[in-house]
Parts: sequence; C-alpha cells; structure tokens
Amino acid sequence: MKQDTMMIGIVASAIAACAIAGTTLASVSTSVSGDAAHGKMLYQGCQACHSIDDNDLGPKHRGVVGRPAGSVVDYNYSAALKNSGLTWDEGTLDRWLTNPSALVPGTKMFFKIDDAQARADIIAYLKELH
Repeated sequence: MKQDTMMIGIVASAIAACAIAGTTLASVSTSVSGDAAHGKMLYQGCQACHSIDDNDLGPKHRGVVGRPAGSVVDYNYSAALKNSGLTWDEGTLDRWLTNPSALVPGTKMFFKIDDAQARADIIAYLKELH
C-alpha cells in the first residue's frame, strides 16, 4: 500500500513538472534531431525519480551517455539491468525511454515516453551532462 501511494506521488510529480515547464509529452514537435534546451525542460519530469548528480529512486544521470547500464557503484539496480550488457548511447536510451520493461524485463523503471521528439530532446540534454 505504501509503495502504491509512493508510485502515485511520483507520477503526479512528473505530470506537475511537465505542466510547470509549459509542455506535455504529447505537445512536442516531431523533428528528427534533439533539442537539448527543450530536453532540459522535459527532464524536470524525470526529476520525480532521478537527479543529475545524486542517486534517488533512480540512479544519477550525469555521465549516463556512454556508461554501461547498471554500473553506478552506489545505486541498487535490479539484477535484470545489472546483467543487461547494455551501454547507454542514443539508440539504447531511445529504446529504454520508449519502454524500459520491453528492453529489460524485470527492470525497476516503469515510466515510458511515447513521443519520439521528447525522447530525442531528453537524450540530447543527457548527452551534454559530462
């Protein structure tokens, strides 16, 4: 019950962050390349679980592009993600954000981003975080 309440709060926080940023995932344009500035705004929704520099419900994101999945030493990943053999690049991040459970069955992450442009924008932002 407590976990269900926490999940509802996380989802509500993500939706509220998108509203504060003045956008919704469905309202993003459909250009092919990512817009890092817009991705930074959209990332506010990710902050319900993630942080740039600190582990939270999800692992920190600074340096995620190029990093092997499940490799942040001080984060408690699912066994599925630790053993996935993935490395986070544009392609794997796009597939991950499309449907984490389809890419890595048994992962803890459940949030999906249906809009391809929103995914590209968030990935462009993450690429800037060295």
